[in-house]
Amino acid sequence: MTIYISNLGFNVGDSELTQLFEGYGEVSSAKVIIDRHSGRSKGFGFVEMSDDTAAQKAISELDQTEHDSKTLNVSEARPREEKPARSGYGGGDRRRGGYDDRRNNKRW
Repeated sequence: MTIYISNLGFNVGDSELTQLFEGYGEVSSAKVIIDRHSGRSKGFGFVEMSDDTAAQKAISELDQTEHDSKTLNVSEARPREEKPARSGYGGGDRRRGGYDDRRNNKRW
């Protein structure tokens, strides 16, 4: 079962998230989501546990508890929604591209 954890402290990493859930059973993986631009935590993550009973116990006991001075929100993760594929670079109408300098009658 995959567990979604939000409102994580920005200093919490993958290993600390693993330790938090290991008290309830075997953790298959733990991942804090990182912003690719800033390199900083986005404040949420996912934990995978193979034993659904242990995962349910972890959810019920860790939800709304304080960790790293923040109140955690812990729930079963929803399936990821498929987003439509993006076509092209930046989208939009390709016929409209370019720089238009009407004062000099130039179109780049």
